[in-house]
Amino acid sequence: MPKSILLVEDDASDADLTLIALRNNGIANDVALARDGAEALDYLFATGAHHGRDRNDLPALVLLDVKLPGMGGAEVLRRVRAQSYTRWLPVVMLTSSNEEQDLIECYDNGCNSYIRKPVNFDEFNQIVQLIGKYWLDTNLVAPVA
Repeated sequence: MPKSILLVEDDASDADLTLIALRNNGIANDVALARDGAEALDYLFATGAHHGRDRNDLPALVLLDVKLPGMGGAEVLRRVRAQSYTRWLPVVMLTSSNEEQDLIECYDNGCNSYIRKPVNFDEFNQIVQLIGKYWLDTNLVAPVA
């Protein structure tokens, strides 16, 4: 059974487009959707609304937006990297931010990749296909600490 993907996206249209692109590319992994940084951390750390979830059942990949309400993506990433059991979790920043400071901050906090969402859906679909092929099929993930 394929492991899940955690999609952290506050914009409903962008979340829907990402889910469509995943399906279009035959990526059959279950997708958990978090609408903000706090919800993403609750999911990963099995707290809040996700209390009781097995925190060792980590997603195969986190697709994390940079611009989120409340806690931003870079701060979520910093907190994920601070925990031993989520330290090596693959986190791809999937964002429309063109700000160089966001790019630098995300790499400083340990993102695995930073990808700007293309505006054109066909190009976005292609990007999602490449993400799936590499991060879900090709990449080897370090074991949970």
